[in-house]
Amino acid sequence: MLLNGNLIIMKITVKDIQGICLMAISGRIDSSNSVDLESALYKAINENSRIIMDLADAEYISSSGLRVLLAGKKMLKERDGEMILISLQPVVRDVFEIAGLGRLFLIRKSWEDALPAMKFRP
Repeated sequence: MLLNGNLIIMKITVKDIQGICLMAISGRIDSSNSVDLESALYKAINENSRIIMDLADAEYISSSGLRVLLAGKKMLKERDGEMILISLQPVVRDVFEIAGLGRLFLIRKSWEDALPAMKFRP
């Protein structure tokens, strides 16, 4: 995570593990960096239809961050793919619940919990 004054900047790490794209997000996901998340997510979707988004180190998500994740989920659905969110901090999970999005996303505690829920295709 990079610091810009006292502001914590979002960091995105992307890995391919067992043919699944693991995107780990740390820091704050807000309007100042949601375009970066959108670019990284769309690039990942163009390369892989199965994405696990690790939010263990995400401290905050704004409505603009939620919009990016919803758009990515829609793109994946159109491609018969899927996105699973893992390791949400309580404050981030609360944002999903308050926004009514907790039931729209598959949310699991860990990578190991997400794998059985991931659809595998030949």
